[in-house]
Amino acid sequence: MSTIHAPGPLARLRTDFPILDRQVNGKRLVYLDSAATAQKPRAVLDALDEYYEQHNANVHRGVYTLAEEATAAYEAARAKTAQFINAPSPREVIFTRSTTEATNLVAHAWGRSTLGAGDIVVLTHMEHHANIVPWHMLAAERGIELRWIPLTPDGHLDLTDLPRLLDGAKLLGVTAVSNVLGTINDVAPLAEAAHAAGALVLVDAAQSAPHLTIDVAALGADFLAFSGHKMLGPTGIGVLWARRELLEAMPPFLGGGEMITDVRLDGFSCAELPWKFEAGTPPIAEAVGLGAAIDYLGSVGMEAVRAHERSLTAYAVATMRERFGDRFRIHGPAEPGERSGVLSFEFSTAAGDPVHPHDIAQVLDSEGVCVRAGHHCAKPLMRALGVTATARASFYVYNDEDDVDALADALGAVEKMFG
Repeated sequence: MSTIHAPGPLARLRTDFPILDRQVNGKRLVYLDSAATAQKPRAVLDALDEYYEQHNANVHRGVYTLAEEATAAYEAARAKTAQFINAPSPREVIFTRSTTEATNLVAHAWGRSTLGAGDIVVLTHMEHHANIVPWHMLAAERGIELRWIPLTPDGHLDLTDLPRLLDGAKLLGVTAVSNVLGTINDVAPLAEAAHAAGALVLVDAAQSAPHLTIDVAALGADFLAFSGHKMLGPTGIGVLWARRELLEAMPPFLGGGEMITDVRLDGFSCAELPWKFEAGTPPIAEAVGLGAAIDYLGSVGMEAVRAHERSLTAYAVATMRERFGDRFRIHGPAEPGERSGVLSFEFSTAAGDPVHPHDIAQVLDSEGVCVRAGHHCAKPLMRALGVTATARASFYVYNDEDDVDALADALGAVEKMFG
């Protein structure tokens, strides 16, 4: 673009991410796939190295120094996580492998013990498969009914028929931020409506926890799930938060070591929360890394993260419109304040011929630009949009206007190749 722009307020953070010093295909790495997984700052990498080099041991099982250090680090990460989401108690924070495992835990432990034939679960058309498939599995097993909140043409939830959809429902499952549309859902009034109808609320926060301030009380959530790897932490660590009384009433999800107080030939007794739901050796180093990621985001400030993302998204939308006009079509809300830094798009040549998302991604990769192409684990949403796939660029704290310009230039290469 010819427009002069100043570096964003978080531009300095780029140097904290070693991988961004790489070149790909002889070009500067421009990483625009943070909605899939975020890159890791040096502080997180150092925390992982320190744990393995200085403190590696199993937790809750030994009285020697390393075991006590490992246990203290693991539980400190739980306390940081509870504070990050304003949970009333760290004991309501369950460490899982991922958002997917967390939602499965709710479906299997709460759902299988609570729901029966004819009971209603309400979901939305913009849910990730992680908040769809477990409920389909339960529907096949128990005969529960699934109802669906549709979308408006501009990518918001269509709440016109919400009272009827919630009538008699036992659970509302809703994403806080769409991983395809970028839509930021106003969860609190949805939760209020669900509770008025007698339903609990499960919030998929995988795309909101990295970018927005999370307050489980303000949201009105009963369950909330998110992943560490999308918020600068390691892979293999997820979080389920739930109200304590629900967790106390739910049966365990997995059986084995660590989640028991006693095992007998005629049965077993469960451990207290949160260990009741953490069978086997937990993701210790990953939890330590998540704690370091939370510290890093805290040093940046979640309000600053959101402001940076909003500004960069507005710049990206303006840049693409100026460069390509209607040939760059973004799915989801047009107003940057109503969306996250996720741009799922279709792209056409000057002749009006659409370019397949996978072709777009391959050409962009040759220019060092990383974007996602596919259905983004949201096939029902793809069908609602009338497409089989989109290309998706997603921004985070380490991206700046130069990255947006690099995306535009790389799309110029796509245009040249296919136009």
